[in-house]
Amino acid sequence: MTESIKFLIVDDAPENLVAMEGLLRREGLELLLARSGSEALELLLKHDVALALLDVQMPVMDGFELAELMRGSVRTRHVPIIFVTAGARDPQRVFQGYEAGAVDFMFKPLDPHILRSKADVFFELARQRKELAASLRLNEMFVGILGHDLRNPLGAMVTGAQLLADRHEDDELSVRTTQRMLSAGQRMTGMIEQLLDLTRARLAGGLGFMRVRKRVDVAELVQRAVDELRPSHPTRAIDVQRHVESGSSGDPDRLLQLLSNLLANALQHGTAGTPVRVAIAGDDDEITVRIHNEGVIPPELLPVMFDPFRGRTSSSRNAHGLGLGLYISREIAHAHGGEITVESTVATGTTLTIALPRRAVGARPSLAGARSILIVDDDQDIRDSLRDAFEEIGYVVSTAKDGRDALDQLRQSARPPAVVILDLVMPVLDGWRVFDAMQDDPALSRIPVVVSTSNPRNAPPGAVVMPKPVKLERLIELVCSLTEKKP
Repeated sequence: MTESIKFLIVDDAPENLVAMEGLLRREGLELLLARSGSEALELLLKHDVALALLDVQMPVMDGFELAELMRGSVRTRHVPIIFVTAGARDPQRVFQGYEAGAVDFMFKPLDPHILRSKADVFFELARQRKELAASLRLNEMFVGILGHDLRNPLGAMVTGAQLLADRHEDDELSVRTTQRMLSAGQRMTGMIEQLLDLTRARLAGGLGFMRVRKRVDVAELVQRAVDELRPSHPTRAIDVQRHVESGSSGDPDRLLQLLSNLLANALQHGTAGTPVRVAIAGDDDEITVRIHNEGVIPPELLPVMFDPFRGRTSSSRNAHGLGLGLYISREIAHAHGGEITVESTVATGTTLTIALPRRAVGARPSLAGARSILIVDDDQDIRDSLRDAFEEIGYVVSTAKDGRDALDQLRQSARPPAVVILDLVMPVLDGWRVFDAMQDDPALSRIPVVVSTSNPRNAPPGAVVMPKPVKLERLIELVCSLTEKKP
């Protein structure tokens, strides 16, 4: 069932509320009625509204004061406001209304046709926003599912091409053909992996970019990346200097992917014949890896360097990826609590700096007495990553691959989890419906539910919201704080 669009009507006169409700009532629209500013604020804490119609002249808190409070809140600052007043048509008062953030100012007695026409504009805008958001979610899910399902048949093709190459070693034409097939298959595999990473970043807030958490030596990972890239760039020198001990923790495969992406970028775009220099430094809090070449990045490209699909134009058809390498690298850094910055001038060349926290595995104390949590996500990498992270600090972790699986586990469990970490966009049964079902069940309604979304206004009212991009450290701290409050 499609979620209703909500309008808020605030007026201290009950008859005015009834009249406006009668004028605006229509299918797909839910009208929230408040007789004071304080009642309106309570409703705004629970509901996302597409339009607020505020009476100006109200006791205790008038419409202008309510609008000022709405504009001061992140949750409500973008809600369109139409002021309604029975006062005189004072230009100064109208100006005050627009200064308070109104999109329109209407005078009583209201013309029914004008009121409905104005309300229809905001109803249609809200409906289109919802359809666009749903379409974007479906597109991202489609890309992820398609990329996932293409890996198996493509893997079979690559394996078959390798077998043919081994069998026809004496046939030069067959060898060249199968090698081209292998090369094309490997490029396609890389593109599919990038699409899956893009979907993971968009829908999961980047949590899948750290599947495991173990001790790593950043300098060793740098050397591995250098050793893998040297054969394909035999004419370029790569100078590595290590100035500090470089122990940290994270996903070694993902960190190697990050370093390889940035080193390959420096080798591909740097000035031919000049060396690429890598310096590993840091202090007690973080480790830095600086990758420098003699190339220069045009100033207009610096602000968009890490944008997805940057540079994928008709002139770049021979590129070996989708233009996602730098974007994915930054997401991996963010998932590890780090950052990537870039400096580029004609005089100094280009330096990419990776800053990673210096933290040891197990540095966070274990819980005194294990707590249980349920992780609900359709991405297995994310489930496994979160399971490893929380089990490491003493939690008992259960996982569910979709909303139906989650509800089955919650209803059948003799001891429900202390916290539920819930993905909102899932097949079979999405996160919103899972949350609603939990609220309708007295045995489950008191369990804290943590959701991650790039638009907190669209989160289920009552859920604990963590805005994207999510950092694992922040998520762990939030869950720990919620379980510490449990009796």
